[in-house]
Amino acid sequence: MEFAALAAWVLSAIVGSHLLTIWIRQGGLREQSTKVTRFPRLVVTGHPVAAVAGLVVWVAYLATGEAGYAWAAFGTLLVVIFQGFLLFTRWLVGRGGRHARGAEQDFPATAVVMHGVVAVATFVLVFLTAIEVSRP
Repeated sequence: MEFAALAAWVLSAIVGSHLLTIWIRQGGLREQSTKVTRFPRLVVTGHPVAAVAGLVVWVAYLATGEAGYAWAAFGTLLVVIFQGFLLFTRWLVGRGGRHARGAEQDFPATAVVMHGVVAVATFVLVFLTAIEVSRP
């Protein structure tokens, strides 16, 4: 299960990198116009940074087998998922058509859905692994 979590995390990172690349190529922060759909700068940078930091902690867990690392990776994922949910809801509002469309509106919907589904699978796998390794 722990290596399935690693694979899911890496896949989510690959798809997320693809979305970030599209967003940057389309103007990123410069192309945001309305407050309703604006992606907060701290969240745009914090989401991938926290995700990579959590992945590093997860690899530390895999290398050591220490339950504390598994729980730290899970805690990091809580932050990452909260940020991702915020970005997702802003993306959905912008796609409604009434608001100005920023750089994120060029995201392929399938990539957004895949990133979210794999991220949730990662979250569940990391949580289950952390529970399992914490048992006496």
